[in-house]
Amino acid sequence: MIKPQTLKGFRDYLPEAMLAREHLMEIARRIYRSYGFSPIDTPALEYAEILLGKGGDESDKQLFRFTDQGDRDVAMRFDLTIPFARFAAQNIGALGTPFKRYHIGTVWRAEKPQKGRYREFMQCDFDSIGTEANASDIETLMVIYDLMEALGFSAFTIRVNHRQLLNGLLDKLGLLEKSTGVLRALDKLPKIGRRMVIDEMTQSVGISAESAEQVLNFAGLSGTPDQILDEVEKLIAGNERGMEGVAKLRELFSVCRQSGLNEQRLALDVSIARGLDYYTGTIYETFLTELPGIGSVCSGGRYDNLAGLFTKEKLPGVGASLGLDRLLAAMEELGLVQNTGIGGQVMIAMFDETRLGDYMRLSRQLRRSGISTEVYPLARKVQKQLQYANRKRFRAAVIAGSQEFERGVWTVKDLESGTQTEVTDAELPAFLHRILSH
Repeated sequence: MIKPQTLKGFRDYLPEAMLAREHLMEIARRIYRSYGFSPIDTPALEYAEILLGKGGDESDKQLFRFTDQGDRDVAMRFDLTIPFARFAAQNIGALGTPFKRYHIGTVWRAEKPQKGRYREFMQCDFDSIGTEANASDIETLMVIYDLMEALGFSAFTIRVNHRQLLNGLLDKLGLLEKSTGVLRALDKLPKIGRRMVIDEMTQSVGISAESAEQVLNFAGLSGTPDQILDEVEKLIAGNERGMEGVAKLRELFSVCRQSGLNEQRLALDVSIARGLDYYTGTIYETFLTELPGIGSVCSGGRYDNLAGLFTKEKLPGVGASLGLDRLLAAMEELGLVQNTGIGGQVMIAMFDETRLGDYMRLSRQLRRSGISTEVYPLARKVQKQLQYANRKRFRAAVIAGSQEFERGVWTVKDLESGTQTEVTDAELPAFLHRILSH
């Protein structure tokens, strides 16, 4: 016998968990489409050269990479953004710009599993490519905001930053050529703390302790967005790129205020850097107020040079990704996952197998009226069938034996209240809809 087991960092999804996942995906699709994003898909496997070196050394180490039967060097995608950049480079001529896409798909990372984080997980991405307009960066934040509200959250914070603010400071400190290492170290600040980040900057990146302190002091600026940006302007005065980042963030927060977004849910956090190397501008991280320790549940940013690795055409992009499984783990912990049952809404009990045609006819009639319906497949004791219906959390059971068929009625059992009512064939759909609406 082969022992049934899953690989470490992977998991099976039972019907309840899968229904919750699908519910979140349906909400994400609805929000993305409401902003004009179109669906695409890409292969799980890419040539390794497509993925290598795009997200940084850590991402390269996490690749599931192998040689396939055709002796090709291939790897499984670790996110949906890099495959999208490759996709855009191949197809943008037919699609036109700006092109707005969403993509819900599985990705794989060979990282250490932890709570809410697996080696195989689903991402729900949306991106705009082919435009440098700050309007697209602002719209990205608005999509995240509307998505979190639609998912049922009111206590969340979208933290925003701009890579050019940090790069402006590093430029003034003469450390621009070391920006990749500095930003990667800074990205670890919430996980390892100030002291260890300074140690990494001095020992691994090779900057002075004084410079590391200045970077950390910069990252520690606090206050309202306008107050922080006033301080940033003083620190990077005269740096053109840095000041451009300041201007774009000022516009972002101003437009969000004009658009009616709750300012308490938005924050400027100059410490967030996003560890992936391809980000060049605005960056976003979304945290749940009640579970900040679970990490960001929706992150992203602007990447103006990524598609340039695959085409000479300039294709700047911006977008974000909803971490579906991490968010679902958080929702389970907060008791926000709706227990909707794993079956249909109504079960038709089987009393007489010779009347299978009548049971099936009724089931089709109910489905056409918008009621999900299951016919129990065997003529067993009614108690056995009702136990099945309760276990799958059906809302009602429809019962008919020889006596009911003779009189042309159905007995409806409300599985929540326990009451039973005889209803005619014609009245049945409307009667069940009334039960289901309570």
